[in-house]
Amino acid sequence: MPKPEIELTEAEWTIIKAVWLKEPCTAPEIQQKLQKQTSWTYSTVRTLMDRMVTKGLLKADKQRNPTLYHSAVSRRQAQKGELFYALKHAFNGALTPMVQCLLESSEISTDELAKLEALLRSKRKKK
Repeated sequence: MPKPEIELTEAEWTIIKAVWLKEPCTAPEIQQKLQKQTSWTYSTVRTLMDRMVTKGLLKADKQRNPTLYHSAVSRRQAQKGELFYALKHAFNGALTPMVQCLLESSEISTDELAKLEALLRSKRKKK
């Protein structure tokens, strides 16, 4: 099983979701957007965002004042990393028990089942 390339903390998920909604953006804009949800101060948000730049999750244009931030990873990349993290840690890399757990623990519509079946058929054809 390949090592997930992207692993975000809960705080990083909060930040990157806000960035995806309003990029490019500044730390003050993100702090203001998340104020009610998190009560984070500007310095907390700025520190988190700068650490995310170091981790390669965000890009920063420091030529401007204030610094402009952009996402360096797509939503799909982040979701994939999160999924592989759960697969590795909660299911020891075993896909079938993970899918079984998901299927048994939530209501799945006929439409969703049809889409899953189509994905499986498509995957079989590619092999």
